[in-house]
Amino acid sequence: MTRLDFAIIDPHIHQWDPYHTPHSAALLVKALGKYPVVMDRVVRLVKPKPLLDSLGLTEYALNPYLPEHYQADTSPFSVESVVHVEANWHHHKGLGVVEETDWIQQLDFKAQGLKLGAIVATADPRYRKFNDILKAHQEASPLFRGIRKMAAWHQDSGVYRWCDQAHLYQDKKFLKGFEQLAKLDLSFDAWGYSTQLAEITSLAKQFPETRIVVDHLATPVGLFGAVGKKTGMTQSQQDIVVLAEQKNVHAKISGLMMPVLGHTFYKQGRTASIVEMVSLLTPMIQHAISVFGTERVMFASNFPMDKPNTRLNDLIHAYIQMLSPYGDQALHAIFRQNAANFYQLPLEPSYEKF
Repeated sequence: MTRLDFAIIDPHIHQWDPYHTPHSAALLVKALGKYPVVMDRVVRLVKPKPLLDSLGLTEYALNPYLPEHYQADTSPFSVESVVHVEANWHHHKGLGVVEETDWIQQLDFKAQGLKLGAIVATADPRYRKFNDILKAHQEASPLFRGIRKMAAWHQDSGVYRWCDQAHLYQDKKFLKGFEQLAKLDLSFDAWGYSTQLAEITSLAKQFPETRIVVDHLATPVGLFGAVGKKTGMTQSQQDIVVLAEQKNVHAKISGLMMPVLGHTFYKQGRTASIVEMVSLLTPMIQHAISVFGTERVMFASNFPMDKPNTRLNDLIHAYIQMLSPYGDQALHAIFRQNAANFYQLPLEPSYEKF
């Protein structure tokens, strides 16, 4: 089966525009945006190798990724609604991160036949004004549903660290601030590497009433090829089992074609075929469903972060093939209903066929 008789809800996309928003490459693109080859060379000179290895290609990260780009990537599939997940907004002073929520809210998704279903913003529970930032996000948009604070920190220094400290989710200041998130009944997107699964489990145990989703199946670095200085295949299956025992935890089967997992299709000047992705990813998908069930797993694209290694419509085709053996009800749950439940999205009847 390579078709769906309903519209998808994609609960993990990123939107950015380095030309007009606070972005790590804002100055660079304004100076060299007309010269992409030169811009790429400059980036490779000034940015750390672990970050470059994590991105794979710089082109997609240095260009805007907006509703029209996402819509083109998903065609011919029908996507009803999307959830924007924070994209490392580069203004952190005061209430600066709330600007991202304001900016996302004004993007014209409707012109592309899409609906912005929810916003997952960022905020740092360690920050003394954390509660004020949460309330400011709420005031900025009725679509604000929760936050993501990345904890991805690998002991191998050759793997990019998206967090300023190890063991963030066990930090006392973090946990104290997290209490405010829990009181407001907001959701939490947890992202760490697979070596950090026990830390996510501990967080979920301490806040059993808080809806937590682990992004990208906790990104098993080097699963498909060596990454960094020392990584090889990451053994994390048992840690996933323990995490899944926490009934407030859900999982996104997303981000599984990112270069940091060891995929190198972009180095061959191509993207993975549907057949290749089915072969590579099926064991991970089967294991995730075996421990979380079909009710706590959701497909998400993570686009454009996986773009160096895959085309989004090919990725969707591959997931349909991998998930079809679980039946029509499971397909509807994983591609639509579970995301709506987790992010509390209103659903409209949808019967598009393609």
